[in-house]
Amino acid sequence: MELIDFIEITPLTAILLILVGFVGGMVSGFIGSGGAFVLTPAMMTLGAPGIVAVASNICHKFPKALVGAVKRNKYGQVDVKLGLMLGVFAEAGVLFGKYVMTGIKNSFGAVGTDLYVSAMFVVTLAIVGGFVYKDYRKLKALDDAGNGDEQPVPVTRLARWVQSVRIPGTMIYSKGAQAEISVLFLIPIGFATGFLASAIAVGGFIGVPAMIYILGLPAIMASATELVIAFIMGLGGTLFYGLEGVVDIRLAMLILLGSLFGVQLGAIGTTYVKDYQVKFTMAVIMLTVLFSRFFYIPGYMGQLGMIEPLPETTAHMLKLAGDAILAVALFVGAWTVLSALMKGIREHRRQHVSHTDKVGVTE
Repeated sequence: MELIDFIEITPLTAILLILVGFVGGMVSGFIGSGGAFVLTPAMMTLGAPGIVAVASNICHKFPKALVGAVKRNKYGQVDVKLGLMLGVFAEAGVLFGKYVMTGIKNSFGAVGTDLYVSAMFVVTLAIVGGFVYKDYRKLKALDDAGNGDEQPVPVTRLARWVQSVRIPGTMIYSKGAQAEISVLFLIPIGFATGFLASAIAVGGFIGVPAMIYILGLPAIMASATELVIAFIMGLGGTLFYGLEGVVDIRLAMLILLGSLFGVQLGAIGTTYVKDYQVKFTMAVIMLTVLFSRFFYIPGYMGQLGMIEPLPETTAHMLKLAGDAILAVALFVGAWTVLSALMKGIREHRRQHVSHTDKVGVTE
């Protein structure tokens, strides 16, 4: 069994982690996702083994999730009962996923976890990024046709069927769905959400769509309820991975420090863009991060003996390509949010000056 070494935190590394957290927070606030699909690869690029990056990311997320859940519950957006139930089943998925991750670590070392996390990212981001890009095309077409006003997503046929199933002794009432739902439908959703979170520190890719399209929750309540699940998963995941000695609290706190500021700017930026623009940004960042991780995989496979070891020059070039593509993803995220924010500020000032001029003319 290989012991996991934490990376050295130099002043430069600390600054980079805070900046990465800041950009990840902006992306999170802007697209309504945890931003972990940016943060985990960034920590791995800075030298953290895959298992440490995932564990530390899970640790940094749950305090934010708790704050967000409490805040959104004040607006009546959280289905607390459903969130707690899904959170319990998600915890089982986190525990199982932790055993998978640690099993890989014990058998193949830190490089094995790097390959596992990278492969999971490539597959997950390809699927989710593809669907998000498809949504972007659909929303943009509606906007170009003059029908771009956001409409509530209708309850799917699958959700109506799930709500119609009655299994005695398993039914709970969901405030979000405004219907009774069997706990038996919650078990696989929660478990899959937790398992994905234990692998890449992002469970919402499963939880939020499942609550919308399978259980019938409105999108705003699904995203808010996911915060309850994220808190439970994060707390349990931190304890599970912490017992394995792979949670680097330094990484978690530096990332959290940057993201707390970034998430505020990201949230403000959303008020100045259309929904399809947010979707486009989300798809571009996901697909860019996907290619970034893809370039690391041959090197990991070579180190593990799964393929012929790569020449040192080739391995170095692939790593540089992966680093460069990740930097592009971070730059795109930061530029999109900040440009939206600056555009909004200029528009606000223009309207304020125009209003002042009108008041002066009237007087």
